[in-house]
Amino acid sequence: MTRPKADSPLDLARHAPSEPAMSEPQYHALVDAIEDCAIFMLDLSGRITSWNKGARKIKGYEAHEIIGQHLSRFYTAESVARGWPEYELKQAYATGRFEDEGWRVRKDGTLFWANVVITAARNTQGEIIGYAKYTRDLTAKRAEEEKLRLSEERFRLLVESVSDYAIFMLDPAGHIASWNTGAMRIKGYQPSEILGKHFSMFYCPEDLEANLPEIELQTAIRTGRVESEGWRVRKDGSLFWANVVINAVYDEHRVLRGFAKVTRDMSDRKRLDQLEVSSRRISEFLATLAHELRNPLAPVRNAIGVMQMESDVPERIAACRDIIDRQTSHLGRLVDDLLDMGRITTGKIDLRMTRVDVSEIVARSIELVHPFTDERAQNVVTKLPSEPVHVMGDITRLVQVVQNLLNNASKFSPRASTIRVEVEREATALLLKVIDKGRGISQKGLTSIFDLFVQEDHYLNPGEAGLGIGLTLCRSIVEMHGGSISAASAGPNQGSTFVVRLPYASDHDAPRPHRVLAQTATLGTGGGLRIVVIDDNQDSADSLALLLQMKGHDVRTAYHGKEGLDVIRHFPPQLILLDLALPDMDGHAVLRALRSQRLIGRATVVAMTGFGQDSDKERSAQAGFDAHLVKPVDFDVLDRLLEEVAKR
Repeated sequence: MTRPKADSPLDLARHAPSEPAMSEPQYHALVDAIEDCAIFMLDLSGRITSWNKGARKIKGYEAHEIIGQHLSRFYTAESVARGWPEYELKQAYATGRFEDEGWRVRKDGTLFWANVVITAARNTQGEIIGYAKYTRDLTAKRAEEEKLRLSEERFRLLVESVSDYAIFMLDPAGHIASWNTGAMRIKGYQPSEILGKHFSMFYCPEDLEANLPEIELQTAIRTGRVESEGWRVRKDGSLFWANVVINAVYDEHRVLRGFAKVTRDMSDRKRLDQLEVSSRRISEFLATLAHELRNPLAPVRNAIGVMQMESDVPERIAACRDIIDRQTSHLGRLVDDLLDMGRITTGKIDLRMTRVDVSEIVARSIELVHPFTDERAQNVVTKLPSEPVHVMGDITRLVQVVQNLLNNASKFSPRASTIRVEVEREATALLLKVIDKGRGISQKGLTSIFDLFVQEDHYLNPGEAGLGIGLTLCRSIVEMHGGSISAASAGPNQGSTFVVRLPYASDHDAPRPHRVLAQTATLGTGGGLRIVVIDDNQDSADSLALLLQMKGHDVRTAYHGKEGLDVIRHFPPQLILLDLALPDMDGHAVLRALRSQRLIGRATVVAMTGFGQDSDKERSAQAGFDAHLVKPVDFDVLDRLLEEVAKR
C-alpha cells in the first residue's frame, strides 16, 4: 500500500501561519526542540552536521558523538553492503526528495522501524549544498500491522474448504506442516503422505539442480514474499504449470516461524498463452510469406507484359498467356488478403543493413556508456583483431546491443572494476564478448535470462529495476542479423560473460560491375526515357527492363544498392525504379546516398516493394520517394508513371 506523503516538521515549521516571519535563530530553536522526530542535516558526502533532541531520543547518540559521522551508521549491515545509504542520497540529489521505510539501528544496536525523508538543501543560487533528513520511529505501528497481518494469514489458512488453491504451511526448514483440500486436489497427496516431507519434492529435476527451492525460501526471508511460475510435479509424476507465492511468516518478536505457500494450477492459462504465441508467430509467418510471394510474382507479371506486346502470337499461346495473366492477378489479390491477415507485429524492427567494421561498433558503444562507467570509476578495455573485421548489419542496432551489455556489466560490477570487450575470430563467425567480474548469474538465471516473460534482474539484482531495453530485445536484434547471443557465469559473485556471435560480411556484399541488357530491335530512337532498375531479384529486374525496352526506353539494371549508385553515376537517368529490400543497403539508404552524392539530378525516384500497406506508402513518401509501386507492378499504373515522367 502506498502511504500518502507526510509534511515534515521542517515544512510545517517553515509554513506555519504565524506573523511576522520566523527568524533563522527561532527556526533552528524550534527544530532542535522537536522530540518525536529525528531532524538533522547532512553535507553532500552524507556526513552529519546538525543533531536535534528528537535525534538524540530516537537514535541514542549525543551530538558530540555523531556529528561528523556518516549516515550509514544508522543502517543495517545488509543495507550498507548493498549501498542503500548512497542510493538514498543519489535519489534525493536527482529528484529533490526521497522517502523510504525500513529497519534502522540505534546506538545500543537495537532495531527500529523508521519512516525516513531526505530533502535536498539548496543555497540562494539553487545549488544543492547538502540534505535535510528526518526520521520517525514507527516500530509500534508496524508491530500492530504485522500482528494483524499474521492474524489474517492464520485465518486464511484455516479455510480448508478452498479447493482451487493449494494452501499449506512450511516450517523454517521448508518441511510441510499443513495441507488443505486444494493441495490434495492439485498435488494428489493425502495429508498422511505429505506432512513432514520437504516441499522440494514438487520441483522438476532441473529446478532441484539449480537449488531453486532454497533460493525461493531465502528470497522470501530477505524480501518477505516471492512469486514465481514454472512446472511442478504431481504425485503421479505428471507436470502442471503453477503460480506459486511464498510468504515468510514471523511472530511479534520478528522470529521466523515458517512460510505460507499458495499454489495455483495455471495449466489452462499456460496453454492459452502458448496458443497466443503460436497464433502471433503464424501471423508473422503469413505476413512474411505474403511479402516473399510478391517477389516471384513481379517477374511473372513483367514477362506477361512482354508477351502481350508481341503481336504475332499463335492463338493457343495467346490464350495460355491470358490464363496466366488472369490467374496471376488473382494470386496477387490473395497475397493482398494474406498481408491484411498477417500485419507486421507492433514493435517489429526494420534493419538498415550496411557493411560495418566491428571495431566501430565497439568504439561507439564504449563512448555511449562512458558517463555510466565514469560515475563508477570503472575502466573498459578492449582486445580487437589487428585486421579489420566486417559484418553486414544495422550499426545503430548492433551498437544498441553492445551498449546494453556494457551497461549491464557496469551496473552489476563493483566500483573501480574493469570490464573487458574482446573480439575473436572463428572460422565462420566472429565472437564479441563482454566480460565482467561482478555479481554473476545463478544457474536458474542462465536458463531463462533471455526469455520474454522473465525479469532478468530477478536473478542478477533482486529489488532493483530491470535493465531498461532488455536482453530479449538484444537477442531479437542479434538473431535478426543471423547471429546468436548467450550468457555464462560460474555463479553469484563470480562475474558474467555475454557472447554475441555474428556471421562475417561475405565478398558479394561489396559493389559489383553493373550489367547492360542488350538493346532490342523495338528500342526507340531518342524518344524514350533513361531508366535505371535496381532490384536484387534478377528475374524481376531483367524482365521489367525488357518490358521497358520494348516500350522504347533506354534501361540499365543493378542488383545491389552500391552497384546501382555506380550505374547512376555513369548513366544519369530520368527515372529510377528502386527496390527497398536490397541485400547490402536498403532502398532508403540508397536514396539518401543519391542525395548526399548529388546523383539524383531531376530524376524521378520510385520505390518498388512487396509491402503495400498505407503505412509503408507513408514511410516512402516521408523518405522522399516520388511514388510507391507494389510488386507485382500493375501495367496501367506503370504506363501512367512513364507518361508523367515523360511530361516532366
